[in-house]
Amino acid sequence: MKKLIETIRNIFKIEDLRKRIIYTFLILVVYRLGSFVVMPGIDPNLIADSDLASQTSEGLMALLNMFSGGAFGNASIFALGVMPYISASIVLQLLGIMVPYFQKLQKEGESGRKKMNMWTRYLTIAILALQGPAYLTNLHAQLPAEAFLLKGFSFNIFATIILIGGTMFIMWLGERITENGVGNGISLIIMVGIVARLPHAFIAEWGARSNGMGGFLMLIVEIILLFVIFALTIALVQGTRKIPVQYAKRIVGNKQYGGVRQYIPLKINAANVMPIIFAQALMMLPLMFARFDAASGFAATFSNMKGFWYNAVFAFLVIVFTYFYTTVIVNPTQMAEEMKLNGGFIPGVKPGKATAEYIDTITSRITLPGSIFLAIVAILPAIAMIVGVNNQFAQFYGGTSLLIIVGVVLDTLQQIESHLLMRHYDGLTKTGRIKGR
Repeated sequence: MKKLIETIRNIFKIEDLRKRIIYTFLILVVYRLGSFVVMPGIDPNLIADSDLASQTSEGLMALLNMFSGGAFGNASIFALGVMPYISASIVLQLLGIMVPYFQKLQKEGESGRKKMNMWTRYLTIAILALQGPAYLTNLHAQLPAEAFLLKGFSFNIFATIILIGGTMFIMWLGERITENGVGNGISLIIMVGIVARLPHAFIAEWGARSNGMGGFLMLIVEIILLFVIFALTIALVQGTRKIPVQYAKRIVGNKQYGGVRQYIPLKINAANVMPIIFAQALMMLPLMFARFDAASGFAATFSNMKGFWYNAVFAFLVIVFTYFYTTVIVNPTQMAEEMKLNGGFIPGVKPGKATAEYIDTITSRITLPGSIFLAIVAILPAIAMIVGVNNQFAQFYGGTSLLIIVGVVLDTLQQIESHLLMRHYDGLTKTGRIKGR
């Protein structure tokens, strides 16, 4: 505890770091306040007891509400959150693999990155232009008619523009955190929105378990399991497999090479949370055909988060996308070429193509258990719901929410630790440095 207090003091001794942390906190406060600002033209007094409140308390709608920090269920100007931006980013990444124009932009450095960001914003607006009217249609179905102070086509146009502006403003806040704060702006905004739902979820679970000593003991068991899953997820995010590499050095003239053995760290889960986000985006498609109620047939089957087929397909997609995204991030051929240029080699493996194939084989082997564990983490909320955990509290037992919280916290702590070490202060841990995603 003494070391922790001393570390916190050191953090606030560094003027630049102190300003960044305070700036980030203020930006996040603005975001949280905005999630409670109801769209103009809607009576906020009629939302709490409406069907919208019950609709966003369970199922896929509860998941959307959690990602928006409750703004979705508040009919807020931030109701659509940053998920349209995430969807646009995913589409652009896929286009960067398949379309030569976007492949070229990815290789153009800073100028290419700016153009990619421009295309991402354009695509985000296009997605918002589709999601905005869909969200308003749902509002008309879930809220009583008297809740709408403004009516007609003009209200829909006006409200859609408000929703588009709300998401674009959130994106701007995220960029400000990235540039002037502690970094990872969009990720921090998503994480804060998720964590903001934790007290509500815990209170709901406390209410459900406050029926005697048995319920109280069950709540303690649930909390212990939550911490265990949290620790295992940290191990998954930070886990690496090291391949020994011999970097040869010429000592004198034509004498033999001496060497220093180093390692290539390959992560067990190089794709991080992206496979679950990819898979979750696809699993939400049935909502488009169910008109938000998932009342029958195909939509009902694949909108039931507790159902077998939903979770089986979800887990399969997570495994597939884990391999897909790992191939995007880890390029064995490039790693082999760079190693060869630096005079390095893997002991017992020929440089060049053989090295690339060896790295690819090792990557595939360590990705398999990582992808399976990631799939298990993805369906843990459904398992928690089945055994009786409240739907809202169950979302924190795994899935995208848990991985986002773990990943963003580790990345943020790594940023802070870098500032501390750069100014010759002790880091946040006694042994080694914190590993980010």
